[in-house]
Amino acid sequence: MEQYLIVDGYNIIGAWPELSKLKDTDLEGARDKLIHMLAEYQSFSGMKVYLVFDAYMVPGLGKSYVQSKLVVLYTKEKETADERIERLVTNLMGRRKEIFVATSDMIEQHVIFGKGALRLPAKELLTKIKLGRKEIREQIKTEHTTRRNPFEGSLSEDQKAKLERMRRGE
Repeated sequence: MEQYLIVDGYNIIGAWPELSKLKDTDLEGARDKLIHMLAEYQSFSGMKVYLVFDAYMVPGLGKSYVQSKLVVLYTKEKETADERIERLVTNLMGRRKEIFVATSDMIEQHVIFGKGALRLPAKELLTKIKLGRKEIREQIKTEHTTRRNPFEGSLSEDQKAKLERMRRGE
């Protein structure tokens, strides 16, 4: 089953303490950090992630680009992020597809739930990202400690002894 995650960018930035604090001094930095976090989440979760930013007051047709395999969308003039997310849910909906929308906006959660998507509160997404990072660190640590020497298990005792003598210069 294909899984998709659609993220309401500014809503998440406002809901996560670290990003909310950063946006007060560096909104672009907060956006970049969110993009990085979601790209990382996409790589270990296997979900296809779409990040939507509201550009309601910005003239133009909106834009989209891919950064680190993450699809970043800016709405067009006079289009809200909620409208773009609803349209995206409608376009992605299909058999054997599971769509999650990450937002803390309760009204939006109800609307997308009515369209067949599942809601994912901002706090829950942050928890999933932190747990995923922790799991990756533990896997790396386990691999590092258990596989100290990849050749050790494939060498005979005679070969190991010979290599040890060579190492000592005998």
